[in-house]
Amino acid sequence: MTRTAFVFPGQGSQAPGMLKDLAQSYPEVEQTFNEASEALGYDLWDLVQNDTDNKLNETQVTQPALLTASVAIFRLLKQQGITADFMAGHSLGEYSALVCAGALEFSEAVKLVEARGQFMQQAVPADAGAMFAIIGLDDATIQDICQQTAIATGEVVAPVNYNSPGQVVIAGEKSATTQAGQACKDAGAKRALPLPVSVPSHCELMRPAADKLEEALASLTLKAPEVSVVNNVDVRVEQDVAKIRDALVRQLYCPVQWTASVEYLASQDVERIIEVGPGKVLSGLIKRIDKSIQAVAVNTPASLEAL
Repeated sequence: MTRTAFVFPGQGSQAPGMLKDLAQSYPEVEQTFNEASEALGYDLWDLVQNDTDNKLNETQVTQPALLTASVAIFRLLKQQGITADFMAGHSLGEYSALVCAGALEFSEAVKLVEARGQFMQQAVPADAGAMFAIIGLDDATIQDICQQTAIATGEVVAPVNYNSPGQVVIAGEKSATTQAGQACKDAGAKRALPLPVSVPSHCELMRPAADKLEEALASLTLKAPEVSVVNNVDVRVEQDVAKIRDALVRQLYCPVQWTASVEYLASQDVERIIEVGPGKVLSGLIKRIDKSIQAVAVNTPASLEAL
């Protein structure tokens, strides 16, 4: 039996009109969005399909939209009898994983990630933060540059996503992060790309958001997952609900260890990873981390039927 993992994307994978083709073939997609709309108090499907004023890129909309898209696809996989031995999600995707593993109620999770987006947005004034993708430089050099820049400027900048070997995202206050990005280029990085985001996720600037998230999580019912979920911050599988909560809180201001998460799945003899959500960002990263793993993204009728 091939061991399979489901992975769930984070912010950056959203696109207006996402899942349109899938919804035409499978009514469950729109039904899932209707459940989310009921929890949120607005028509999420309509917003996703007809996003004329760029609302989908506002983090408090992006997060519930991506979570719902992933849950919709997961339900279709389940219906086809396709199951996972492990799950993992990139940043926001960890919430999708916990919903699909039976640890979090979908309707509660939708509201929780909407609030998470609001907390993140409130933590840093608009335009005060930045994120850069550093391509083609080793982790240790990037860590060193961020540390030196933070000391020199007295500002926050740190590596926040270890996405694949040679692809690390840094985040923090705008001027320090821009300086660190330039220093990475000077040190031999192929590119330092500013990311079009409104919030510098997974760095110390998110501490105020983490405090609010901790309160919000305290009032939610979490259960032990029915499928092993590998968390972002420690690359661990937790069954203890308190430890799951704690990892979600720390995830806001700690780096996403994506490379290590995929390496962990490989060490558990996972041979096939299905990306459950819009886009194919994670499948691309997985191929760069471990070529021996079969990585496929499922978000169209053709990709679903090909399984």
